[in-house]
Amino acid sequence: MVLALAVILAGSARAATLVPLGGAEDPIGFEQPIFLTSDPDDPERLFVVERKGRVVEFAAGAKRLYADLTGLVSCCLSERGLLSIALAPDFATTGAFYAAYTGKPAAGGAEGDFHLDHFTPNGGAGAVARSPILSFAHSAEPNHNGGQLQFGPDGRLYVSTGDGGGTGDAAGNAQSLDTLLGKILRIEPRPGQVPAYSSAGNPFSGDAAGRDEIWSYGLRNPWRFSFDRLTGDMVIADVGQRVREEVDVAVAPSAGTVGGAGANYGWNCREGLIAYTAPAPACAAAGPFVEPVFDYPHEDPGGGGAHGCSITGGYVARDESLGDLYGRYVYADFCVGEVRSLALPPGGVGAATDRDEGLALPGRPTSFGEDSCGRLYVMSTDESVYRFVGGSPPACPVAPVDVAAPPRLDSGGAKKDVRVAVRSRRRGRSATFTVMARLLPCRRGPDDSAQLRRGGRAIARKPLDRRCRARFTLRLDRRATLRVLVDPAGEASTLRSRRLLLGRR
Repeated sequence: MVLALAVILAGSARAATLVPLGGAEDPIGFEQPIFLTSDPDDPERLFVVERKGRVVEFAAGAKRLYADLTGLVSCCLSERGLLSIALAPDFATTGAFYAAYTGKPAAGGAEGDFHLDHFTPNGGAGAVARSPILSFAHSAEPNHNGGQLQFGPDGRLYVSTGDGGGTGDAAGNAQSLDTLLGKILRIEPRPGQVPAYSSAGNPFSGDAAGRDEIWSYGLRNPWRFSFDRLTGDMVIADVGQRVREEVDVAVAPSAGTVGGAGANYGWNCREGLIAYTAPAPACAAAGPFVEPVFDYPHEDPGGGGAHGCSITGGYVARDESLGDLYGRYVYADFCVGEVRSLALPPGGVGAATDRDEGLALPGRPTSFGEDSCGRLYVMSTDESVYRFVGGSPPACPVAPVDVAAPPRLDSGGAKKDVRVAVRSRRRGRSATFTVMARLLPCRRGPDDSAQLRRGGRAIARKPLDRRCRARFTLRLDRRATLRVLVDPAGEASTLRSRRLLLGRR
């Protein structure tokens, strides 16, 4: 059966197709595919998450089992299962990843509890070594688990959680700062250490009221969120109750930072842009709320407008081969199965402009994915994964080598700068690079750290030592653009090193 979906859109700039992995004539099937990501150094090396607990590697036209978590994952009552993964910053050398899932008792706790763990390949046949990071109770109801994992531009790991399930959030979890349910969490994982993560710098950490891990709250079931790889803006698709579905935006304040700290998105006081019909008593004193940039109804409004029952959030398209889809937020609805897109408002203020992309899936859309080249994918209940293909061949953008802005002066009159040096060791196609960064002059604060960014995305963070140095090691088998960022104490903005273009052409 031919599964390629060719779509003719108005005008040559709006031309896109959805092509299954493996090609239209011989598509590669997956069992309940639920998420996709790729090797940061090789966008052709894809990792497809299957809901029952398997991570499948797809490369060179073939697939193999990369990790088998089925002994830990509780699936598939209602919305339970393996929810998503995020490759660890040191993936190039360790192959490690983080996974969010609902657990069996073998994972610790009750059936259905939420788990975030660190895994490292440990032999063949998908065997892994596990290091628990974070878990909390979620056994009462099998739905509204959230479960998206994404490393943000600041190098921290962001986690979405649902409100605990059931109807209407009767327990008021989303508005409560004493529970991790109905939230976006932000942590710095520290696998193998005690404690296994840090929540330093979060809006409710330290002496502030509320759980330290919380970044933002007031969400019902943020099944998928993503970061715009160009701007760093966070876009959250929150599944509604019975009336409205919504899209929220947290604009990045500056490069290497994430917006939305402490934001309250309104559930269950509001559903989309309207008041919820049965709000919790706490809503009388709650707010202010961050309004969504877009919501749509469950009933068909006619005229080709968006409607459905459960939003499946995607990504801001940064694949220039997709014509005027570039820069638009791509999403779908599980009950309708058509791909749509939004022109998000500048600065996250105002209303988004919606349109139908004319792309219909043979099954229901379960999730979107993005590879390290910025190409987009959508997973479907027909057991296939589809790639968005434009009218011209995609190209992974590589920024040219340049020099950072002139160093600023510190209070003592000395020039503040981030100096970098590189050493390399080659073996076959790959090369191992050691990037050594140093802050000059050395006036280190107790929490100062350096962040290594690849292609504009944070891949590692290291504390500065007593001589204001940090060392990063990574393996590359193709060209990559790297830069080191430092946020020294007392500085209002980030210091940046010159750009490094490393690896084989």
